[in-house]
Amino acid sequence: MIGGASPEKQLRDRLRKIESLFAAAATAGEKAAAGAAAERIRARLAKAAAAEAIEEFRFSVSDSWSRQLFIALCRRYGINPFRYRRMHRQTVVLKAPRSFVDQILWPEFQDLNAALSDYLSQITENLIHEEVFGETQDAEERDEPAPAPKAIPR
Repeated sequence: MIGGASPEKQLRDRLRKIESLFAAAATAGEKAAAGAAAERIRARLAKAAAAEAIEEFRFSVSDSWSRQLFIALCRRYGINPFRYRRMHRQTVVLKAPRSFVDQILWPEFQDLNAALSDYLSQITENLIHEEVFGETQDAEERDEPAPAPKAIPR
């Protein structure tokens, strides 16, 4: 633990900081207000929706943790993610202004997803190291064996 903070608290703080960056917070006090950041982002979405056409976007998010995060982020900002019948589960469709998706939603998702993936990777590696086996590096790499000589028919 760094400075007495648990890894989970560090992740939560990092996620809040990422959101504050995309909310364009003006002051340190604004950055500290967790709910205010989401509200500012929703206001930016409303402004973009009034100024430009709403488009349909399809995202393919194969990792279930990442997909849960992406769907939750959409819903947080008032976007209703869905998929059409017979679409793969990894497909997420949403309707939103392109500028919001390109400048806020997708970049914020990528940053949050990277932070969450790092955290989950660390937890997984620690659990495997402590509970299964102490070495967690990848399997060794070897040269393939030479092909066996062909038998000569007699």
